[in-house]
Amino acid sequence: MSRKGRPVDVAKRDAILDAAAHSFFEHGFAGTAIEHVAAHAGVSKVTVYNHFGDKHALFKAAVEQECEKLRGFFSIAQDGGDIRARLIAIGEAMVAFLSRPEMVQFERRIAAETDADPSIGLAFLEAGPRRMKAQFAAFLAHTHATGELCVANPELAAEQFAALCKGMGDLERRFGADEPDEINARRITGAVEIFLAAYCGR
Repeated sequence: MSRKGRPVDVAKRDAILDAAAHSFFEHGFAGTAIEHVAAHAGVSKVTVYNHFGDKHALFKAAVEQECEKLRGFFSIAQDGGDIRARLIAIGEAMVAFLSRPEMVQFERRIAAETDADPSIGLAFLEAGPRRMKAQFAAFLAHTHATGELCVANPELAAEQFAALCKGMGDLERRFGADEPDEINARRITGAVEIFLAAYCGR
């Protein structure tokens, strides 16, 4: 019986996560109610708690699911080809992911809610930025192992690359400024050139 029920359980879990992600991004943590998530997912409140335990765990799982959208870029980039082109593709995907209006709005809300409940901010960092950093660091460690780059500290290098690609654009977006695509493109290209100058070759 458990095997027959497993696909249904997975479908329910996916529906809950989709509903939760939409609600957290639209309304923030405080504005999201488990009852509403359950209703939109077509399950009972008890089912939500059975799958995730509490609201904080559901929040972390929803953020993790959202960040999984970037994971594919890191995997594809390991397949070979020009390292410069692969880094540019990763930088473009990273900036596009972070600069979406719903993501900017979400980060603003979570930052504001963290003042009242620091655990919300920590949960977001753990499930989102730190998770993406670990995935990109794993990619950089791979390039070190293959001899494409010389990266003694992949985690530090991952932070540096992200900071170079985001530049002032990340800050300006949070405060309502819009940047033309060509500025982001030049910033990412420049970031890759600096990164390669620092980490290319043994």
